Amino acid sequence: MSLSVLIVDDSATVRAVITKTLDLAGLPVACVYEASNGEEALNILAEHHIDLLFSDINMPVMSGVEMIERMAARGLLETIRVVVVSTEGSATRIEQLKSKGVSAYLRKPVAPETIRKVVHDIVGAQKC
Repeated sequence: MSLSVLIVDDSATVRAVITKTLDLAGLPVACVYEASNGEEALNILAEHHIDLLFSDINMPVMSGVEMIERMAARGLLETIRVVVVSTEGSATRIEQLKSKGVSAYLRKPVAPETIRKVVHDIVGAQKC
């Protein structure tokens, strides 16, 4: 089964790096959508089926935390797995995000092997 992925980061370069890393990890990705902030991401989620979402925390317009809170309020975290990819990584912040429904937290930069393992762990080997 192929995955539909949404990458949310205000940096086009970071979005491109994550897309390339997914490819290098050998994951079955059918399509990749991109958003530069949480508001754009919510609009994409309203129009497309997404299996897996990678998101930064600090972004203009709408932060990753606010986006995750709105996704939780709409019940989207029941079917969409969220992986936060950020340079920010205090234990308190990670626990806060996981309590909101985030599936995993990765610190930038991310290696293909790390992404492969996290995706296998949260989506399941049968889909990868």
